[in-house]
Amino acid sequence: MDLTHFNEAGLSHIVDVGDKPVTKRAATAQAVINMKPETLEKILQGGILKGNVLAVAQVGGIMGAKQTSGIIPMCHNISLSGVDIEYETDKTNSRIRVICTAKCNGQTGVEMEALTGAAVCALTIYDMCKAIDRFMVIDNITLLEKKGGKSGHIKALPPDSHNPVPPA
Repeated sequence: MDLTHFNEAGLSHIVDVGDKPVTKRAATAQAVINMKPETLEKILQGGILKGNVLAVAQVGGIMGAKQTSGIIPMCHNISLSGVDIEYETDKTNSRIRVICTAKCNGQTGVEMEALTGAAVCALTIYDMCKAIDRFMVIDNITLLEKKGGKSGHIKALPPDSHNPVPPA
């Protein structure tokens, strides 16, 4: 597969998607934030002085998804039809899994918006809790699924397997 963000002179450019058909598109991504058990308990019990961490982070993630084209250089500015943030809390491993789904009717996908939304949501959790837990770790920012466009519906392999690299 050729990289399309370079023109014939080898310089960066935004890909022209003007001739592509408008299709319904969706993407789901995740980010995981690991923390001390006490931090997770305070979040879940509403004990963080800055406010309701998960509610504020949800708004932050949605705002991040909406601003993706302003922070990722070659991203198209697309009109999102929806962004949703969900959480899975894991007390055993002391972490929160952020799941962001972005949707649009457009000529290009929303993978970057879903990834950015998940990352900004996790960063907002970090920001709101850093006074009590400076060494939280955000990792596993991953595209989980996408629908629509030329490649259709694709899902990531389970976490215990690996995504094989297609032959060159």
